[in-house]
Amino acid sequence: MSQDAVAQADFAAAPELIEIYADGACKGNPGVGGWGVWLRYGDHEKELFGGEIHTTNNRMELTAVIRALEAIKRSVPVIIHTDSLYVKKGITEWLPTWKRKNWRTADGKPVKNVDLWRELDLLASRHQILWRWVRGHSGDVGNDRADQLANRGVETIRGGSA
Repeated sequence: MSQDAVAQADFAAAPELIEIYADGACKGNPGVGGWGVWLRYGDHEKELFGGEIHTTNNRMELTAVIRALEAIKRSVPVIIHTDSLYVKKGITEWLPTWKRKNWRTADGKPVKNVDLWRELDLLASRHQILWRWVRGHSGDVGNDRADQLANRGVETIRGGSA
């Protein structure tokens, strides 16, 4: 069994496991953006969404995960599903190097969205998290729901009905 499969089995056995599906959307990049989150905890569900007038898709992807983790009041095991390789690779691969290099990339440039990465780093440190990448728009029910919520966030900023 792969290490990922073992981790998933351990998480599945956790009685307080929370599953998060997070997504961001942007109409124009930069442009009007939205973020959406679908949280699942046992038989309970919660939807969160919001948006910003002038932002980028990557900022909305990060904001979705941040808002989801802010909504969790206790330290519990969490599985985060994201269709953003920027978020998944950033938190699981690039972050330690960025921190060691005083928030600079491998080629010495300042890390983009450092304000959000710092916030995500702090929030993620409070939980045992399994990060899962899912292909966007591939029929994954949770990702599709988070995508719908992110688009609702865009519409609230544009003045449409939510």
